[in-house]
Amino acid sequence: MRNLTRRARSPLHASTLSARIARAAVISATVATATISVGHAAGAAPAPLRNAAATTLFVAPSGSNRAPGTSQRPMRTIAAAVARAGSGSTILVRSGTYHESVTIPTGKRLTILNRGAVWLDGSSRVTDWYRDGDDWVRRNWLAQFNSSPTFTWGAPDDPRQFWSFINPRYPMAAHPDQLWVNGRRQRQVSNRSAVRPGTFYVDDAGNRLYLGANPRGNTVRASTIAKALTVRGAGTVIGGIGVRRYAPSVPHLGAVTIEATNVSVSRAKIEDNATIGLSVLAHDGHLRRVIARRNGLLGLHAHLADGLRVTNSVVAGNNSEHFNHAPAAGGMKIGRTRHVRIIGTTFAGNDGTGFWADVSSYAITLNDIRSVENRSHGISLETSSLALVVDAIVVANREDGIKINNTSRVSVWNSTFHRNGRSINIVQDGRRSDDPDEYGHNPTRPFPDPTMSWINRPVVVRNTVVSATRGNCLVCVEDYSRRFTAEQLQVSLDNNVYQRPTSTSPYWFAVWSRGTVVNPYVFTTLSWFRSATGRDRASRLVQGDPIVFPDGAARPRLREMTADVATGITPRIADETGRSVGTRYLGAWF
Repeated sequence: MRNLTRRARSPLHASTLSARIARAAVISATVATATISVGHAAGAAPAPLRNAAATTLFVAPSGSNRAPGTSQRPMRTIAAAVARAGSGSTILVRSGTYHESVTIPTGKRLTILNRGAVWLDGSSRVTDWYRDGDDWVRRNWLAQFNSSPTFTWGAPDDPRQFWSFINPRYPMAAHPDQLWVNGRRQRQVSNRSAVRPGTFYVDDAGNRLYLGANPRGNTVRASTIAKALTVRGAGTVIGGIGVRRYAPSVPHLGAVTIEATNVSVSRAKIEDNATIGLSVLAHDGHLRRVIARRNGLLGLHAHLADGLRVTNSVVAGNNSEHFNHAPAAGGMKIGRTRHVRIIGTTFAGNDGTGFWADVSSYAITLNDIRSVENRSHGISLETSSLALVVDAIVVANREDGIKINNTSRVSVWNSTFHRNGRSINIVQDGRRSDDPDEYGHNPTRPFPDPTMSWINRPVVVRNTVVSATRGNCLVCVEDYSRRFTAEQLQVSLDNNVYQRPTSTSPYWFAVWSRGTVVNPYVFTTLSWFRSATGRDRASRLVQGDPIVFPDGAARPRLREMTADVATGITPRIADETGRSVGTRYLGAWF
């Protein structure tokens, strides 16, 4: 698999904070280390036992792999239980830490459930340190990992802008080695002379591990296993199993990979893994109440994963190794995947884009999501088609709130964009889906794919709030290929509320493509924009005090505008949100 994409140019208010955000994530500058709780993840409580029969096997840290696997005489490792179990069996894993790599083979459908707090842990405690000058050394260090920087084993990084994985400021990002002192992550350096307190160096040729901090009296752990879990058995169910501190290389595609259809993972914490936390690489996967945080490249990833569902999950603080934001880094990225539903999920504090759909993904629904404080875009829809964003709160993302890039048939309803760069940025470039030389086609689809045009039309925005934009426009539509006007792109805006503090922040209300003309139209006021384009006839522009709280919740002033501005929701939106057809509301529901 090659690089997934290239990118085109381009104090919480406690009284109003939604219950789900409060439960899902602490949104702050330290979100990567915040305590996040979703249901009973990683074994905080027993999973419900279903279809238990004589084929149930028990596993416990005190067990033996020679034992029969009964409740009284459990086995020692999950891998041994998997090897013994027949298809349709249930494996119950008791509290403890399991340092192993598990593969569920093709043809074996299993149910693996926690019975207490269960962790698959890829790290080992490191002892037997010796002082060597200013550093400490562990001899006979045999844990070695592949440092391929792209999704292709052995391939060099692509030097082109937006295709290069490695940021020159973080040259060791693709090296999967990881080390912690008393739970504090240490930074890997490329040579021994660079070792200082807080850093470590791996000498693969000499089989030595160097540490800058004094290990005496401290607990030192380092990753010693690459993969945690490989699921190749269709229909497998995994519940309540945590995964931490594994060292997958970038081409591994994750500490956990789902490689079979109809696999469910629930109540799991996937954290502190070297590159990608979890990848879904087959159809009809379901991730429910999954927490993916502090993973080195991406928290979650999906490729050719039609029918994917992600519900009630949290993706926070990922790209901890600081890979370039493009071609793939941040919270969650999907590619070449159709019929995707992301429901009730938070993307917070990721060093990159919160949620990114790309390369011929189709029929994407984002409902009741929160994308906050990501260091790139909150939401990115690129070279894809048929996307619905509804009831989204997109706050304080460094770049765009939502970037719609070469993606057709996009609808944004009842969402709130606050304190982003450009809040709604609709950009077209020269890529076309009927060009066989262009990267990003879906090999499982006919060429050209009749469901893909890679042209931004139409784009519909209704009942949406755009507030305190830090970019240079409230409404932004540009075509870098200089072919389409905003009218030809069928950008339809109405029944929205826009807010800016003054008439010059931002100065432009709208940037509006003129197609073949290099410079787009710019409009400084809503009234001017409305008279020139016919758009936003029922919308309102507010200048002055904010109309939403810092977390995106509506202030009374916004609610007072509902009757005059909002339009009734359609049957599709009603069905998605569980509200009555015709309901009138502005912004996301709290």
